[in-house]
Amino acid sequence: MTRVRSIVERVVEACGSFLVEREEHVKMLVLAVIIGGHVIVEGIPGVAKTLTAKSVAKAMGLKFSRIQMTPDLLPADIVGSRVFDQKSGDFKVVLGPIHANVVLVDEINRASPRTQSALLEAMQERQVTIEGEVFTLPDPFAVLATMNPIEVEGVFPLPEAQLDRFLMKLPMVALSRNGMRKFLKSDLEVIEEEFRKLKPVVARNEVVEARGELREVWVDESLIDYVIRISEAINSHRAVRFGLSPRGAAMLLLLSKALALSDGRKYVIPDDVKLASLYAIPHRLAIRPELAPDGLAKKESLVREVLSKVEVPRP
Repeated sequence: MTRVRSIVERVVEACGSFLVEREEHVKMLVLAVIIGGHVIVEGIPGVAKTLTAKSVAKAMGLKFSRIQMTPDLLPADIVGSRVFDQKSGDFKVVLGPIHANVVLVDEINRASPRTQSALLEAMQERQVTIEGEVFTLPDPFAVLATMNPIEVEGVFPLPEAQLDRFLMKLPMVALSRNGMRKFLKSDLEVIEEEFRKLKPVVARNEVVEARGELREVWVDESLIDYVIRISEAINSHRAVRFGLSPRGAAMLLLLSKALALSDGRKYVIPDDVKLASLYAIPHRLAIRPELAPDGLAKKESLVREVLSKVEVPRP
């Protein structure tokens, strides 16, 4: 068993007692934290986006913080600032909530572009600058940003440069009928109590060590060509205005390696790349406005269409 699979199984089991139909979401969030990648969690209100993020951080024994984005939020409210200390008669640095292992940025698109840009340095370079002084962020570090797909008023769309820094987009849909039945039979107070009783099942150093396992995963040359052909097919699609960047292709391959490890393998297979594509590609795509009214505007469907046409490597 790989370290990554061991961590995933322990966290999924620990959270499964009170999170209904969220096993796959927990798994993908755990992989993102191990990789050190950032995630857009998209879903309507009330589908347990916040509870899932908090549960993953708690089960992994990591420091968690939450930033509620609003239009009047300033960059200093996120990264920190210097304040005057009357006792010492000098200025001191007060670090902001970004200084944590897992940072939940709730409703990221409600913040102004100026405030959203404060996250760019943190997400890419794992550091922030406060009045010229650089502060390194904790390791591991992952931003989990929630978005409501039906909100159109009072929101600021994320620019492509920021979307490209996210490892994946994780859609969180409503519960199935059986899931809803199980949820309604539960008591909300019991769920909260289960969360409060949740103990870490992973040590922080295990997460850092598991990340090193990614370098041990074998990727055949044919699979690298497969990723390149997927990227080319996406970027040349008639509906795509902006497609998969080199960084996006690299993240796609990295997520494929993590999925292989979560399955107990130290080698990548085409199915890993296919599954990773559904998480790592759609949010990076910009659709041509003139083609938005037809069915091609559904980005996930576009990715599935491309995957069905690109030839799969044979052993």
